[in-house]
Amino acid sequence: MRRLLALRREGKLTTGRVRSAADVLGVRERAVWRWLAAAERDDAAALAPGERAAYPGRFTVTDEVRALLGLWEGNVAAVHRELTARAARGEGQPPPSIPTLHRAIRRDLTPGERAGLAGGERAARKHDVFLARPRGWRNQVWETDHMQAPVLVDVEGKARRPWITWFTDCATNAITGVAVTPVHPSRESVLAALRSAVLRDEPYGPFGGLPEKVRVDRGKDFLSRTVTAAFDLLDVTVEDLPAYTPHLKGTVEGLNRAVESMLLASLPGYARQPRPGKRFSRPKDEVLLGFEDFTARLLDWTRWWNTEHRPAPLRGRTPLQAWQDDPTPLRDVPAADLWMFTLEDAGIRMLTTRGVRFRRRDYVGAWMTGQAGIRVRIRFMPHHDHRIEVYHAATGRYLGPADLADQATEEQVSAVRRARAARARRLKKDLEASQRQRYAAAIRAEPPRQLGALTGAQADAELAQSADVGLSQLALPDVVPPAAPPADWRTPASLAALTTSARSAPCPSGRDSTATAPGSPDGRAARPTTKEDGDAS
Repeated sequence: MRRLLALRREGKLTTGRVRSAADVLGVRERAVWRWLAAAERDDAAALAPGERAAYPGRFTVTDEVRALLGLWEGNVAAVHRELTARAARGEGQPPPSIPTLHRAIRRDLTPGERAGLAGGERAARKHDVFLARPRGWRNQVWETDHMQAPVLVDVEGKARRPWITWFTDCATNAITGVAVTPVHPSRESVLAALRSAVLRDEPYGPFGGLPEKVRVDRGKDFLSRTVTAAFDLLDVTVEDLPAYTPHLKGTVEGLNRAVESMLLASLPGYARQPRPGKRFSRPKDEVLLGFEDFTARLLDWTRWWNTEHRPAPLRGRTPLQAWQDDPTPLRDVPAADLWMFTLEDAGIRMLTTRGVRFRRRDYVGAWMTGQAGIRVRIRFMPHHDHRIEVYHAATGRYLGPADLADQATEEQVSAVRRARAARARRLKKDLEASQRQRYAAAIRAEPPRQLGALTGAQADAELAQSADVGLSQLALPDVVPPAAPPADWRTPASLAALTTSARSAPCPSGRDSTATAPGSPDGRAARPTTKEDGDAS
């Protein structure tokens, strides 16, 4: 616009130049002539052609309007009502009309600011611009994450949403390792996925090896002591990303979105499937996948993603082709060493004739014959209580596994779990019944009124029961010291200091109960003086 204005002032502006500028800007020719006229009157109009020029008294968005937009979640009509009410109370100037307020907000606030005031930081982040990282080379950086699959799966008769833990290579978009957990994942899920990601033997290969860096998102499972120790032993750097920054690990976040739209949305039991009616409900005749079938389909999709899918950033290549075209050497770890590095260390124990004692239980193995008396180091997979791995404490040599002695049968374990579940249901029901409280509905401003009537006998019974329980819990036998022994006993000074001198204990059987006490004039046992005696005298 400045160039056209200079040509007009020099008298060299032609209609063809104006028509060409209008075609480039996508407006009519007369609009360009109108902008030139406004720029001649005010040079500031040349910086923003087509925008209304500022004039004295024009309404602008103030800090008060910003605060009200955040309070009313971006509702401009509610902000207008609030400003009108404040002006009526004499707390400010009357606001402009609602269309003028809309125009001022669109003019003075960016789309990101408007979205942030209406929906918070996460909504504002959708309007930000992010730089793309360079692709790098294979195994330079991995990203890992947990994802709860939006699919209901039959897990031992219960409908659950399994969790997926996987590692992905940022340079080739390849899924290097994956693990599926029926319930909420733990550090055991991370270690299992890490082993499948590092190993390159079948059925894990050809992707794998040790990465140089792994990005995590402050998950407590990824930053646990066991997982961080495994990464340290494998010489892998862990990059802990700031909280609420999913864009900093966009490769694995994109994978989470891709697996839902490409696979999970087509499976039975998909939790986000549009349903008829207002209330969400699953069809009664819907047959859910078993956990084994779900895992098999996910692994098949993972192989398809690595070998057949062609992501746009790879420019027509599959992750397998991108991996094979990269000449970067790989760092491999033997499977036995990797297994040891990804186990949790439980310290040193003594191997006895009963085996190895761990967590108040005995573990035995056939290789322990003739080995009693040596010191061993215990390593175990988290939450796998049925087996531990035993190593020599001095040399670190692997000795063998040890299984739990006197392990319960599957029927016994199932019976115990059913009993625990029934007890938990009963306890939950009792707690809900005890905490349920109803209030009367109010049609005027008044204090809340609790509902529920009791008879006098019911109230006395509950109070008596709670009083008995309280006294039994507050009983402290050490508060009242023991009575003093008889005067003719030889009592140590340390014990005499802990007894009460106001009353003597009775003499034991077989001892003369009429033994005289020092200071007794009549030869009888002296009776301790009480407050009543003093008052009577």
